[in-house]
Amino acid sequence: MSFRRDKITPFSGNNSLQCGNNVLSLDNPLVMGILNLTPDSFFDGGRYTGTDACIARTEKMIAEGASIIDLGAVSTRPGAKFITEQEEISRLIPVLELLAGRFPKMVFSVDTYRSGVARLSAAAGAGIINDISGGSMDENLIQAVTETGLPYILMHMQGTPVTMQDNPGYSDVVTEISSYFDEKIRVLAEAGIKQVILDPGFGFGKTIEHNYSLLNHLNIFKKATLPLLVGISRKSMIYKLLNITPEESLPATSALHLASLLNGADILRVHDVKEAVEVIKLAGMLSKAAD
Repeated sequence: MSFRRDKITPFSGNNSLQCGNNVLSLDNPLVMGILNLTPDSFFDGGRYTGTDACIARTEKMIAEGASIIDLGAVSTRPGAKFITEQEEISRLIPVLELLAGRFPKMVFSVDTYRSGVARLSAAAGAGIINDISGGSMDENLIQAVTETGLPYILMHMQGTPVTMQDNPGYSDVVTEISSYFDEKIRVLAEAGIKQVILDPGFGFGKTIEHNYSLLNHLNIFKKATLPLLVGISRKSMIYKLLNITPEESLPATSALHLASLLNGADILRVHDVKEAVEVIKLAGMLSKAAD
């Protein structure tokens, strides 16, 4: 089983990411497991607010094959409540320090749009900074990422988490997000950020129709052969379309994960690691058979 992957020059110069003390190979697609430290995330909010629960969840995801674990202390679901930077830090940093110390070979990404949190996270053992805002919610975020030297996940979002689903509109969603990436990649390169992962931002200021158009044209976002992350796990583009609940949406999520991989996804951000790893194996066999 293998996937053909071009080198991700000119940013990293090879087919891997240097994530602090750990290296991630991009020869085959990776799974990023979600660890929400929030009380109000749309699917699993409140489940992992205690230390023991966080350790158990991390152990399970590692055993199931996660290559990255993404920690988020601020809910970014549509209409989510704003919390202060200090509250985000108090939720996030002690857990990150604990997990990074306990699992030193694991890559932990931190889902934040704040420069202060990014700097503290890097010092606490984070290996990737995952920013929903593209630097738009904190003018110092890009400089902070440059200083950390860590890979940066650049996501597209229209509006803010509070406003993003208030009638989002585009003349052509694929073309506009492609242009957004072109400009942001230039800005990041000028800032000295050498490792970039692109995320079209499914559900962040998009209608259901916008999301499926993006998924269908995913390969357009293979910019400068940068790795491409897809985060669609149990989202409303699935459960609202099918008139089911997030809890019932795992089979459909897996179906769209397969479509994502066949259209060029390099990293799947998921709630269900075991099933995503299985989908990657199936997609690998399809890729091998095509050769």
